[in-house]
Amino acid sequence: MTSQNHVSQVDGASHSPWSLWLERLASILRWHPPEEVILLSTAVFVGVGTGYGAVFFIWLIGRITDLRLTFEQRAGIVGLLTFMVVAGLIVGVMVSRWASEAKGHGVPEVMEAIAVRGGRIRPRVAIVKILASGLTIGAGGSAGREGPIVQVGAALGSTVGQVLRFANDRVQTLVAAGAAAGIAATFNAPIAGAIFALEVILGRFSARNFGAVVISAVSASIISRIYLGDQPAFAVPAYPLHHLGELPIYVVLGVLAAIVAVIFIRVLYALEDFFDEWGIPMPLKTALGLLLTGGVALLLPQYEILGPGLHMIGEVIAENVPLAFQTMILLLILKLAATSFTLGSGNSGGVFAPSLFMGAVLGGLVGQAAHALWPDVAINPGAYAIVGMAATFAGAARAPMTAVLIVFEMSNDYKLILPLMLATVIATFFAEALFKESIYTLKLKRKGITIQAGRDVDVLQAVTVGEVMSRDFGAVSTNTTLSELSDFFARTHRHGAIVLDEQGKLWGLVTVSDLDRAVEDELPRSTPVTEIGTPRARLVVAYPDETLAEVLTRMGIRGYGRLPVVAREDPTHVVGVIRREEVIRAYNMALARRAELQHRAKRAQLRNIDGTEFVDITLNEGDAAVGKRLVEIAPLLPQDSIIISIRRDGRMLIPHGQTVFQAGDSITAFVRTSDIEQLFQALKTEAKSSSAQA
Repeated sequence: MTSQNHVSQVDGASHSPWSLWLERLASILRWHPPEEVILLSTAVFVGVGTGYGAVFFIWLIGRITDLRLTFEQRAGIVGLLTFMVVAGLIVGVMVSRWASEAKGHGVPEVMEAIAVRGGRIRPRVAIVKILASGLTIGAGGSAGREGPIVQVGAALGSTVGQVLRFANDRVQTLVAAGAAAGIAATFNAPIAGAIFALEVILGRFSARNFGAVVISAVSASIISRIYLGDQPAFAVPAYPLHHLGELPIYVVLGVLAAIVAVIFIRVLYALEDFFDEWGIPMPLKTALGLLLTGGVALLLPQYEILGPGLHMIGEVIAENVPLAFQTMILLLILKLAATSFTLGSGNSGGVFAPSLFMGAVLGGLVGQAAHALWPDVAINPGAYAIVGMAATFAGAARAPMTAVLIVFEMSNDYKLILPLMLATVIATFFAEALFKESIYTLKLKRKGITIQAGRDVDVLQAVTVGEVMSRDFGAVSTNTTLSELSDFFARTHRHGAIVLDEQGKLWGLVTVSDLDRAVEDELPRSTPVTEIGTPRARLVVAYPDETLAEVLTRMGIRGYGRLPVVAREDPTHVVGVIRREEVIRAYNMALARRAELQHRAKRAQLRNIDGTEFVDITLNEGDAAVGKRLVEIAPLLPQDSIIISIRRDGRMLIPHGQTVFQAGDSITAFVRTSDIEQLFQALKTEAKSSSAQA
């Protein structure tokens, strides 16, 4: 006992409560939480922040709407139009001076940030977007709330990721989480918000992305419900599927929704082109856009097309479409025109709500027509209005899962899920057949960015297979047995091998999967690889001079992980192999090239803001640069000039030192105005002048 007490006293002296507390604090500070805990914690923060942002945004729209109604009550039509023009002027100033990304409907800019900039979005975009969109929608602009709050949530997620110095994939996940939170908070639809972020923003699904996106959407929805209530956006009666004969009518509705969606896309971007090419200041464009929107609204007695129109959609559906047929046709046409005027001129807002509005009216038209023809089959026109909303949005955004879920959550009615899914899928596929790009991807396509699975595949047009292929392709001979092949894979840690014949020519390809199937089939270990491999006749190959965009498409369609690279002049001569790892490395390399060019152009522009411009030059046969590499032409170019891009055969190339110029190339260069003549001399006439001097 004495010795034990003595030990206890010694231990107590050496470990006082203060020192024990310090040791515990140190251990806590040294503890590094798992990566998933950090990601989910930041996703919750982004969701809560976006939820409060959505609450403020909806409050702001309400206050500006009240102010607009006050002007309208006091000064009538003049007060309404004056308020809209002033709001348009303010929006134009904000967008042109502080954040050009706030122009338009916002979602394409988020997709671009994910695909091109690793999810990086400037923090100021959130502030400008929420104020500009609040003014646009509150003043009566025909636009939705979802696009702005998606951009706000995405900007918050991006900012958090950048402050915490997260890697690009984490930043991209937080951007998607913010976008999901925006939809969830705005429409009280957390499931649809999560699917929207994965289906439209990221373009791909994974367990990590799904967890962060869902928890962010749920967090935002909780905040929204605390302040805005937990009621669905539309209080609609239950409209069941009364008769199987209705299904063909819903098929027709899906086709018509696709047509309306494509018309909407084409008209919106045609007006955007018109305003962009018009050489007047941005504030005048946005003011004129809202003035035209107001003028279109005056054609209806209650100005029903002003604002998002969600309230009217709810009334139309709840009352089983009480409007006259001619009135609904007018509503559909004028809403399309008003939305195109509002957003095409550069004002800020979303396309989600206008798409739902047009879809509800279209569905009401189809429902009324069907009810008039088959009253015992198509009993409720309101059911077609609900389905029309989802189908039209799906046709415009090419997001069928989001469309089905958001209409389901907004109406809280499951009984129409079968026709909802049918019409939505048909609208998506038919719209895709009519016009390849969605209302979101078309804006990116016009910038030379093609999105595939969340990546900008157009940058891969600038990289050839020969630049990134592996020349160490790990070949085996046709005499190799299964036993030797197994040893080869174990020794080299490869998943595939080129098979060469006795002359060293390409016989085919064999993979680990082929070996696994042979083992399952209990083939003898002495079986040659030619019994299990893919021979050259059935093999897909790549060529060194092809772009990776072409090869990526070929690999993606067939699900291949690697392709042999062969010489064009001799398809049996293997020069390398291209694998998914090389494609990813090439994608990152192409992004780095683009970023470097953009950075250099920005620096040059800052040094000489008033004396620089972008110049387009088309090369013809016999011009100096044709047939030469960029590195050969570079010494002749003006100082500080930059070759930004090359448009060739409808594709955009990001040039590098080994890029060879061809006749027909359309070159975009950044150069001082005073050096334009020297640029032309270097690219077009230098060869002629050199030959003349000789």
